[in-house]
Amino acid sequence: MDATLDSRRGWVIAAAAASGMFAVFGVGYSFGAFFNSMTDEFDTSSSATALVFSITISLSFLLGLFTGRWCDRVGPKPIMRTAAASLTIGLLLTAAVPNIWLGYITYGGGVGLAIACAYVPMVAIVGGWFEQRRATALGLAVAGIGLGTLIGNPVAARLIDATSWRTTYVIFAIFGGSVLTIASFIIEPGPATVLAAKPQSLKRLLSRRDFRILYGSTILSTLGLFVPFVFLADYAEDRGISDIRAATLVGIIGGVSVVSRLGLGGLADRLGTVRLYVASFLLMAVAHWLWLTAGSSYALLVLYTVLLGLGYGGFIALSPAVLADRFGLAGLGGILGTLYTAAGMGAFISPPLAGWIIDQSGYTAATTYAAVCATGGFVVLLFILGDPTHRPSSMEPVPSSP
Repeated sequence: MDATLDSRRGWVIAAAAASGMFAVFGVGYSFGAFFNSMTDEFDTSSSATALVFSITISLSFLLGLFTGRWCDRVGPKPIMRTAAASLTIGLLLTAAVPNIWLGYITYGGGVGLAIACAYVPMVAIVGGWFEQRRATALGLAVAGIGLGTLIGNPVAARLIDATSWRTTYVIFAIFGGSVLTIASFIIEPGPATVLAAKPQSLKRLLSRRDFRILYGSTILSTLGLFVPFVFLADYAEDRGISDIRAATLVGIIGGVSVVSRLGLGGLADRLGTVRLYVASFLLMAVAHWLWLTAGSSYALLVLYTVLLGLGYGGFIALSPAVLADRFGLAGLGGILGTLYTAAGMGAFISPPLAGWIIDQSGYTAATTYAAVCATGGFVVLLFILGDPTHRPSSMEPVPSSP
C-alpha cells in the first residue's frame, strides 16, 4: 500500500487511530451511566463520585504531555499496546473495588493512562500522513471519540440494567482491550512525521501569545464542558426522564460531535481552521445557556446536546490542525499534549466543583457555572483572530522515512 502523503495507507492509519479513540473514550465518557449505581453502592456524595471521572479525564490530558513526547521518541506501537494493557487491567480491578477510594486509583489511573496513550500520540501520528487533507483526516480520527460517546453511554446503561455496573466494566475491559490491541498492529508513523528529540518546554510555548490564548481559553471552556458528561444524565433522571433516555442525551453529544468533526475538518481545509475553531467555542457557550433554560423539556435538552456536540466536536477536531498550522509537525505530539494539560485542569476541577455546587445549591447554580466558564473561554479565544496563522520557519516539518 502507498506510503506517501495523502495516500490510501494514511486513511487506514486514521481509521485505526479512530478505533483506539472509540475504545478508550467510549469507556471514559460513559461514566455518567455508572454514576448513580456507584454513588448508591458506595454511599458517596455527588462530588466524591464525580471525582472518579475528574481524575480519569484530567490524568488523560496531563499524561498526554508525556505520552505525546514518548511517541515522538519511540513511535506509536508501544504506546497503543500500553493503552490496551492499562484499560483492561484498570477496568478489571475497578470491577472488584470495595470502595470509591480504590476506584480513584484503578479507574482513574487505568483508564486515564489508556486515554492518554490512545489520543494525543495517535492524533500526532495521523497528522504525519497528510498534507492537503490533514484537517479532514484528523477529523476522521477524532470522530472515534464521538462515536464512542454515542454508543458507550446507552450500551452501558442497558448492560447495567441487565447485569450490574461491575459486570459491565468487565465486558468493557475485554472489548476495549481487544480493539486497542488490533489497532496497535496497524498504526505507524507517516512520511511527514518528525520525531522530535528534544520537545518544546511549557515555558517556551507559553512565551508565544497565540499559545497563551489557546491555553487560557481551553481551561475556561473545559471547566464548563465536562459538567454534562457527569451530571446531565442524573439531571434528566431527577426531572422524571427514564435512565435510558437520560443516558442517550450524553450519547447524542458524542454522535453529533462525529458529524461535526468530519464536517468541520473538511470545511477547515477550504475555509481555514482558526475561525471555525472560534465558532466551535461560541457554540459550546450558547449550548450551556440553553441547558440553563431547558428545565424538564426533553426536546430542549436534545437541542442542547446537539449544539454542544457540534461545538465540542469542532474543538477536538480542529485543535491539532490549529497547532500544526502554527507550530508545524515537529514534536506535534508533545505540543498537543502540552495544550491538553489545560483541559486536564478543567477536567480535574470542574466535576467535583459542580457536584459540590449541586449538593449545596442545586442544578440551576451548576448549569450557570458551566455557562459562565464556557462563555469566558470563547471571549478569551477571540483574541487569537488578530494573530497571524503562519508557522515559524524553524518549525517547518522535514519529511522523514515512514
